[in-house]
Amino acid sequence: MQSLRTPDLDYFRLLRESRHLQDHQFSQTVRMALLGDAATQQFLPILGKLFADNDISAVFYEGAFDAVELEAVAVGSTLYSFQPDAILLLNCLQSLRAAYYRRPRTGEEFLAATKQRLSATWDAIQANSSALLVQFNFVLPFERHFGNYDHKVPGSLYTVTAELNRFIATQAQSRTNFLVCDVEALASWMGRKHWFDERLWDLAKSFCALENVPVVAQNIVEIILSNMGRVIKCVILDLDNTLWSGIVGDDGPEGIKINAHGEGEAFHRFQTYLLELKKRGILLCVCSKNEYSTAICPFIDNSEMALKENDITMFVANWENKADNIRKIKETLDIGFDSMVFLDDNPCERNLVRQLLPGVIVPDLPEDPSDYVRAISELNLFETSSFSAEDLRRVELYRQEASRRVVQQTYSSIEDYLQSLEMVIEVERFNLFYLPRIAQLIQRSNQFNLTTRRHNQGECERMMHNERCIPLYAKLKDRFGDHGLISIVVACHDGDRLMITDWLMSCRVLSRGVEQFLMNTLVEEARRLNLPLIAGQYIPTSKNGMVRDFYARFGFQLTAEDADGRTTWTMATTEFQPKKVFILRSSIVAAN
Repeated sequence: MQSLRTPDLDYFRLLRESRHLQDHQFSQTVRMALLGDAATQQFLPILGKLFADNDISAVFYEGAFDAVELEAVAVGSTLYSFQPDAILLLNCLQSLRAAYYRRPRTGEEFLAATKQRLSATWDAIQANSSALLVQFNFVLPFERHFGNYDHKVPGSLYTVTAELNRFIATQAQSRTNFLVCDVEALASWMGRKHWFDERLWDLAKSFCALENVPVVAQNIVEIILSNMGRVIKCVILDLDNTLWSGIVGDDGPEGIKINAHGEGEAFHRFQTYLLELKKRGILLCVCSKNEYSTAICPFIDNSEMALKENDITMFVANWENKADNIRKIKETLDIGFDSMVFLDDNPCERNLVRQLLPGVIVPDLPEDPSDYVRAISELNLFETSSFSAEDLRRVELYRQEASRRVVQQTYSSIEDYLQSLEMVIEVERFNLFYLPRIAQLIQRSNQFNLTTRRHNQGECERMMHNERCIPLYAKLKDRFGDHGLISIVVACHDGDRLMITDWLMSCRVLSRGVEQFLMNTLVEEARRLNLPLIAGQYIPTSKNGMVRDFYARFGFQLTAEDADGRTTWTMATTEFQPKKVFILRSSIVAAN
């Protein structure tokens, strides 16, 4: 995910700048282990610099050269005592090729043995660590010993490499907390002819040519950032000469060029690309200098449009400046500026938004609209580490929320409005069915998140089986529709108290009474367990200031505070007064 445009990924520039990071203060830290059968030294300073550009301090563990399996199976190894957040397995084609040439048997037997070795390594790591596992796939070889006929020879080097990539992808689909670093895609994009430096491999076992190291490093950073919850949620679109060719105010809804063939084909292709983003859960919004009645017409009346009115979550068309309109979109959707991408063909409008809203991602669009999709795809703006059924419903959920806000304005009191919603909540212990969505919400929630601990799916499953832990998820629905899974609360038995270790909630259900209902539930559970105290922590971040006084609002007393602003709050369960809510209880399954 890039801030403005394709970054300057010059190896030697990044290397120079990496030497001046020690005095910087960062808002987050990530611990990464790099294991590989190629040299990893070239990656460390480049990764450090690229993470620093995203306000993250990277701490590295570098495994011994070509000792991946040994480190994986050694339970007491330094790898595991390092306690990494992510483990990267940099398997490279050059080592695979050398092993293939030394094979004692057929290519097909070599393939089966390599699959078994990879699986054993993954099993060992996942049995001993809860870290995110990122497996590199293999760049396809330039040797084709049979030419084009290679595809018909099961044991050829080319076919073996392609089969291993398919195997890695299949395993990623079935394993939790396992992602692929698609180096083959990077090499194909850059050109495999220029990807390797065979002389540098002979001299220093370099993974690839030096000029390509930053490309791989940037891809790693994008994977880790997405796993830390830094993802794009919304694309904001200009209209004239961005979504179609022409000026709708002058040419009319039928006069603009948006046909699937001919002069409007580039714009039609761009719209179909955006439609696929919408289908995977990215919100599409319009921000146009136009009369609303004029701007909306093509979405309704032009049959060539791939995007229709109901594909747009929020449609803003007026004559105000676009920075102010983007602020309105941000406030309405309740997402961060850094979760938004603004696409406009006009460089003046792009520069205005960059100046006034520096958090918004504003790529430069090429002059030729035929290159729009290519240019945006090259930036890899929409990297994600998870995908769930909830993502498919995101546009619907935001539309439902808009309907709620309209109805709210007709009530004279918030109590009457909340009662009219006929809300029903379901609070249950973590279960296998919802674990992917639970992990996704934990990774992505930033504002209403009391501790911002990023538990992955494997860690959530361990909580689910821990008898001293009460890991709860909450789902909410009302007469307008189903909000889905919207809150996570984790509490643990800690001596004579119930300790709340994690509490996060989707901001779209703020002021509904969900947090009050859940606090009532937790105190009930503490009393049931005969625990006299209930306590919780707040760990400040750059984004969660809205919950700084969360525990104070419930009557908790501040009992500890450290130099970093971390606070601990405690209350006797006998002193808690249940909060009034307008939510019906569907089911509660708190503990084993």
